[in-house]
Amino acid sequence: MAGSHHISRRDFIKLTTAAVGTFIGAVVAVPAIAYLIDPALKSASTDAWVPLGKLAAFEIGKPAPASFTRSIVNGWEKTVNSYGVFVLRTSETETLVLSNKCTHLGCHVNWFADKQEYICPCHDAQFGINGQVLGGPPPRPLDRYSGDQVKVEDGILFIHFLGA
Repeated sequence: MAGSHHISRRDFIKLTTAAVGTFIGAVVAVPAIAYLIDPALKSASTDAWVPLGKLAAFEIGKPAPASFTRSIVNGWEKTVNSYGVFVLRTSETETLVLSNKCTHLGCHVNWFADKQEYICPCHDAQFGINGQVLGGPPPRPLDRYSGDQVKVEDGILFIHFLGA
């Protein structure tokens, strides 16, 4: 036979072993690499509708504290944060939700019913019942959730939380 190409048994085994090994390596490596880098490619979503409790549990005209936690997974790291708000039902149909963080330096404000004020213990900032600044160093009113950021479903009060 003229011009025929012969391959030895040893070379054939080497080539076959290399081809099968490469195939098996790819079958194992591709999913493993995807598994390892997938969390890093996902973006963490922080906005959600957060339940605060039964609307009927909040008295009209009296601010009441409510708290919730949010978990955020960012890559391989999971962070759990606690948040607090004050719920103020202004009528049967209207509800105002205020952040409990002072807009000055982020300390947690407390409601004092006898003074009808939220007071920050850090720098004696004072806010009115609707979150307006009454005194102290805050640059703006308490952050609020109202209008389309508040909803009631099946008697449960929800706020649209954008994260922090």
